[in-house]
Amino acid sequence: MDTDTIAAISTPIGEGAIAIVRLSGEEAVAITSELFDGKELKEVESHTIHYGKIIDPETNEVAEEVMVTVMRGPKTFTREDVVEINCHGGLASVNRLLNIVLSKGARLAEPGEFTKRAFLNGRIDLSQAEAVMDLIRAKTDKAMNVALKQMDGRLSKLIQKLRQELLETVAHVEVNIDYPEYDDVEEMSHDMMMTKTKEVYKEIERLLQMAQQGKILREGLATAIIGRPNVGKSSLLNALVHENKAIVTDIPGTTRDVIEEYVNVRGVPLRLVDTAGIRETEDIVEKIGVEKSRQVLKESDLVLLLLNYGEELTEEDINLFKAVEGLEVIVIVNKTDLEQKIDLDQVKELAKDHGLVTTTLVEEKGIDELESAIADTFFAGELDAGDLTYISNVRHIQLLKQSLTALEEAMNGMEQGMPIDLVQIDVTRTWELLGEIVGDTVHESLIDQLFSQFCLGK
Repeated sequence: MDTDTIAAISTPIGEGAIAIVRLSGEEAVAITSELFDGKELKEVESHTIHYGKIIDPETNEVAEEVMVTVMRGPKTFTREDVVEINCHGGLASVNRLLNIVLSKGARLAEPGEFTKRAFLNGRIDLSQAEAVMDLIRAKTDKAMNVALKQMDGRLSKLIQKLRQELLETVAHVEVNIDYPEYDDVEEMSHDMMMTKTKEVYKEIERLLQMAQQGKILREGLATAIIGRPNVGKSSLLNALVHENKAIVTDIPGTTRDVIEEYVNVRGVPLRLVDTAGIRETEDIVEKIGVEKSRQVLKESDLVLLLLNYGEELTEEDINLFKAVEGLEVIVIVNKTDLEQKIDLDQVKELAKDHGLVTTTLVEEKGIDELESAIADTFFAGELDAGDLTYISNVRHIQLLKQSLTALEEAMNGMEQGMPIDLVQIDVTRTWELLGEIVGDTVHESLIDQLFSQFCLGK
C-alpha cells in the first residue's frame, strides 16, 4: 500500500465562501507546517483548528489567509494523519493553494483515494466505502438515510453474520473429515447442513426482495412522460419540478428532444423524462425526437401517459396504450378545466389495471393525487428507510444472486444424497461471494475500479 502523502481539493469546483484542500499521510502535518505562518503545527493537539497564513515558498509572500485543522491518526477518516486547509472559495485561490502543497512533496490524490485508504487501513469495509458515494449522490432524504445506514455498517454486520453461520457449518464438516476419532464432536449431517443453508438462503432472499426498492432509492425511477403533442407533457414536468424547465406553448411538436430532470416525489427520486410527442411527422428534427422517445419508453420503470380531457380519443392515443402494454403505467387525463369531449369509460377500459388520475395543470390541480399514485405504485404508499436494510448497489445485488445459486446447488446436492464434503464446496463458494460484498475476498483490480468512480478529494 502507498505510504506517500496525498492531497486534493475536497470541495466542489466553483466560487464559494470556503474551499478545502485535504492532505492525508505521514508527512501531512510536516508539509503544512513548512508553509504555515502561525502556530507550530507539529506541536498542536490533534483535532484542533488554527488561524494563520500560507506562505508561497517561491516568493516568500502571503499566498492565502487560512484556517488549518490538524487531525492525527488513527482517529481520522483514513486512519492516517490528516490536515484540512480552509481557504477562500475562489477557483484561483484554492488551485494556487493546492499547487503550493504539491510543490512541497505531496502527491495529487487519485479519485476516491482518501476513501480507498480508509478501506485499506481497516476503518471501513467495501460496502461502507461504496455507501460514501451513494451518500454524495443521494437525491432525497430517504436515499440519504439508506446510505447513512450502510455507512454505519448495517449491511456489513448482516453479511458478516451470514458468513459466520456458513463458516461454522463448513468448519464443522472439516472437523468431521479430518478428526473422525473425536467422539465429542457432533457429526455434521445432511439435515443439519440443510437447516443452516436454508436459514441463510431465506435471509438472502429477503435482502433481494428489498433490492428493487433500494435500487429505486439509489438511482431513481426512470419515468417517461408520453402523450400526443400538446396534451400537457411539458406542463407536467414543470409542475413536478416546480420550475419552468420545459417550453410550454400551444404549438404541437414544440418539444423536439428528450428533457431529463430529477424530482422528489414523496421521498422517491424520479428521473423524469419529458419526451417529444410520439406521432408520425415529416419534420426531420421532430422525427429524431420521436425515435428517442420510443427508446426512452423501452428503458422506463414508470410511464406517465397523458390524455386531453377536451378532445376525443384518437387512434394515436390508442396506439400509445398498445405501446405501453406490460409496463408500469399511470394514465393522466389532463385539462379538466376544458369542456369534456373524452370518453372516460373508454379510457378506464383501456387503462385496465393502471392507475388513473385527472389533472388541471394550468390550475395546479391533481398534482397531489398523482404523487400519491406514484408512491402507492412502488411502495404501497409507505417507505421505511429507517428499520430495513436496503440493497441498492448493482454489484451487491449480482453477488447475492450468485450466492443464492450456489446455495441452491448445495441444497440440490443434499437432496440427491451427495457426500457432505462435496456439498460444502458450494457452501464455501457462497461464503466467498458474500465476502466480496464487504471486501474480505475481493480482488485488488476490482478495488481499483470501484474507487476510480469516486470524485477527487473523497
